[in-house]
Amino acid sequence: MNIKTFGVIGAGQMGGGIAQVAAASGLDVIMSDISEECTAAGLASIEKNLVRSVEKGKLETDEANAILSRLKTTTNLGDMAEADYVVEAAVEMEDLKFNIFRQLDEACPAHVILATNTSSIPIGRIAAQTGRPEKVIGMHFMNPVPIMKLVEVIRGLATSKETFDLTWQLCEKFGKTPAEANDFPGFIANRILLPMINEAIFCLYQGVGKAEDIDTVMKLGMNHPMGPLALADLIGLDTCLAIMETLYDGFKDSKYRPCPLLRKYVEAGWLGRKSGKGFYDYK
Repeated sequence: MNIKTFGVIGAGQMGGGIAQVAAASGLDVIMSDISEECTAAGLASIEKNLVRSVEKGKLETDEANAILSRLKTTTNLGDMAEADYVVEAAVEMEDLKFNIFRQLDEACPAHVILATNTSSIPIGRIAAQTGRPEKVIGMHFMNPVPIMKLVEVIRGLATSKETFDLTWQLCEKFGKTPAEANDFPGFIANRILLPMINEAIFCLYQGVGKAEDIDTVMKLGMNHPMGPLALADLIGLDTCLAIMETLYDGFKDSKYRPCPLLRKYVEAGWLGRKSGKGFYDYK
């Protein structure tokens, strides 16, 4: 691989995690977001993660400082012209992602691969926004990125073998285990996970059980490390709703209909951990 500088669009939970992993692998990283407040918050979160790793003895102080030294932030998407490979990790909104990819296509040299961390939007639709569909690919990291080992690698219809192979190698360089998925709404991970979460929300909505009991059943009965409602709060209920809507729109199958309670919580601004309240109270 001839990748030295890695670009990340988005300094939030996912983008910051991806930037941290890329910098830890030895790459120079450019992390972009819409404001200096957002990039500063992303950088502070990465620093907090690294300090925690040092305190736990998983990382030396010198290594943590070296990782931070490889991180550069910007609010100008045009700075991605310096990158050899770019991953978009903006919020799960189709129009926003389309606009970002149109801008990246103009800003980045023709050889640069443009990846998306989308959790459900078909790669082909994103690739169609660019003049380089053969160089567009899905690179779906799991949350929290520094800890979770999996990356779903999703080919669009036009994605070239060269793009796929290089992305696969990049995942391995990051210390991740890649898994290939074809370009269907939700891919593999969220086509299985989100309907389960949605069904757990229906159980709460219909009074089958309280949130704590639903999560306890899945943790102790099914050996899940986290209950589906607590996991939804971690993912973000707005993201869960967006994924369910993508599945429902993509397959036109009623089994993917978002639970009305999920929509009600999102409309109320109860988005989970990031807002301080979801199915549980975090304030």
